[in-house]
Amino acid sequence: MTTTLGNTMGIHDRYRLSVVINAKGTYTPLGVSRSSDGVAAAVAQALPEFFVMDELGDRASEAIAQMTGAPAGAVVHCTAAGVTLAVAATMTGGDPRRTAALPDTTDMHNRVVLPACHVVDYGHSNLQGIRLAGAQVDLAGDEDSCTIADLEAELDGPDVACLMLVSSRLTRGEPIDLSAAIRAAHRRGVPAIIDGAAQFPRIADLLATGADLVLVSGQKYLGSPTAGIAAGTWSLVQALRAQEKGIGRVMKPTKEAIVGVLAALEEWQAFDRVKWEADEQAKVDAFVGAVSRIPDVTVEAVPDPTGLPVSRVLLKVADAKRVATELEAGSPPIYVMTDRMAEGELMLELVPLDAEEIATVVARLWAVLT
Repeated sequence: MTTTLGNTMGIHDRYRLSVVINAKGTYTPLGVSRSSDGVAAAVAQALPEFFVMDELGDRASEAIAQMTGAPAGAVVHCTAAGVTLAVAATMTGGDPRRTAALPDTTDMHNRVVLPACHVVDYGHSNLQGIRLAGAQVDLAGDEDSCTIADLEAELDGPDVACLMLVSSRLTRGEPIDLSAAIRAAHRRGVPAIIDGAAQFPRIADLLATGADLVLVSGQKYLGSPTAGIAAGTWSLVQALRAQEKGIGRVMKPTKEAIVGVLAALEEWQAFDRVKWEADEQAKVDAFVGAVSRIPDVTVEAVPDPTGLPVSRVLLKVADAKRVATELEAGSPPIYVMTDRMAEGELMLELVPLDAEEIATVVARLWAVLT
């Protein structure tokens, strides 16, 4: 579901842009992901056309519902926008007066309970994304630990609009039992939202926790243009879509984004995911075998901690900062994950890369490390 490096050279030359090799994964500052030729063609067909946008949104809702099993769905501008709009939807419900009033939350339940260990930064903090709707965030537990009892203590307070949970490799501390947390919210009549950003392949699992709304990215592993996908209860999805007549007006999805999501969903349902997972694992195994021959380097394949069907490559090197800096400074620049650089570790995700790019990464690692 990727296009080759050669197919992208023209646009880089035209606008004098750097060609990069992205071994960092679905990373927004690098353009997130690659769309397939089929998705690109659908988007190109949409651009010169007119649509009744509500009708296009209805078709997207039907497609998302069919793919996920949720009662309804919506396309939003991105997952970050989805966080703000989902919180807004829990505060306004279907009331157009409240929708028009935001971010003024007078006379609304406006407290959002969030585990402290689920505060994450995607380029901005999800705390800011929640507060953009006019909500107040109440953190449960601390950044290294949050128990169900911690959540219940906050959920017992007044004016709770929703419980927000995050499913991501970026969360800290021991994983929270999402289903148990959602049951605790539902016992108090509080809706629960899961921000699953990069978790599109696991959206059915996240919905199975009982969440009222699950938010994922359309442009990460699905490969659509920039877009977020919301799937959940009919009433909450409708309240979310209604935010386009309020604060959501500045976050509305474009026609090409919605059509791109529809095309990407069609491809996702049609292609052989078992074969894809096997091919991706073979790619990682071959890379580990090639890099393991470099002296003084420890390399291994590591599974995704959230359960995504993706393995990444972990490199342990003597001077991780120098290695990462030299990879980025080369031609073409190669970007890798540097979250644990201080511990001498670099991580690579190979999903977006073709065979030519992987060979280039291996060659450059040999050059930098020897």
